[in-house]
Amino acid sequence: MRQTRVITIGSRGSRLALCQTQHITNRLQDSHPQSKFVIKQIRTKGDELKETPLSRFGGKEVFVKELEVALLAGEIDLAVHSFKDLSLQLPQGLEIAVVSQREDARDVLVSVKANSLSQLSPGASIGTSSLRRAAQIKAFRPDLDVGDIRGNIDTRLRKVSSGQFDGIILAAAALIRLGWADQITEYLPMDICLPAVGQGALAIEVREGDEEIKQLVSFLNHEPSREAIAAEQAFLRFLGGGCHTSIAAFGQINSGVLELDGMVSTPDGGKLLRAKVKGGAELPEEVGSLLGEKLIALGAKEILGGIT
Repeated sequence: MRQTRVITIGSRGSRLALCQTQHITNRLQDSHPQSKFVIKQIRTKGDELKETPLSRFGGKEVFVKELEVALLAGEIDLAVHSFKDLSLQLPQGLEIAVVSQREDARDVLVSVKANSLSQLSPGASIGTSSLRRAAQIKAFRPDLDVGDIRGNIDTRLRKVSSGQFDGIILAAAALIRLGWADQITEYLPMDICLPAVGQGALAIEVREGDEEIKQLVSFLNHEPSREAIAAEQAFLRFLGGGCHTSIAAFGQINSGVLELDGMVSTPDGGKLLRAKVKGGAELPEEVGSLLGEKLIALGAKEILGGIT
């Protein structure tokens, strides 16, 4: 009798990460009943330093590094990430096998004080852990008091309900996946707040050359999401941006045409540049670079050069 293969899936231990990984695990198990899929929780630096502002960390890898180390060591067979947590440059020996179909990529407001960002009183306190979100909120409402907030999503929601903040900004996808969409006060229009590169999608990371695992997970890949996010990454790479800069992008494909919207801002939102480009969906890197060139022509280099 053939022995059942056990495939180990790495995940952060937060409620959201486990929810996302369980979703992927369920789909894999349903598709491959002859195998057994188990989740291994791995604690990351980002999970340990919950109160440290993200801008003080060395890079986005604080949420993925330990998972990638385990993957390279063979302790897990694949890792599930929120795509926006990944660095532009993956460690040697690893690759992204799957980009899932994107959930709603917008940011949202959660507040008990007003029905929208526009209706919040002057001086109202807004919590966010993202420089990108903070800059765009300040650009739209410079009269608001935007401060840093860390902690898991349930912790942040409690800080709103207890009155520590008048509102917080979160990713719509996170609340939807957790079944907490009823907590959303307002979906922020993208002309107010563009999302982070890759926001709303999940990534499955594997070892290069592990064709068996790549084939096993391939049905989960959503090519339009992958192409759109590849353009967003190319834009970010072209500008040399990272977690310490206020850069945002969102791509979507309509009838084979890739539309890419991008933003660069000073941290205080005082100077904010936006531009859009279109191109072939089969050439996402070219579309991303084109958008980067357009924003540099508008003065993005001066903005990015002033951010330390």
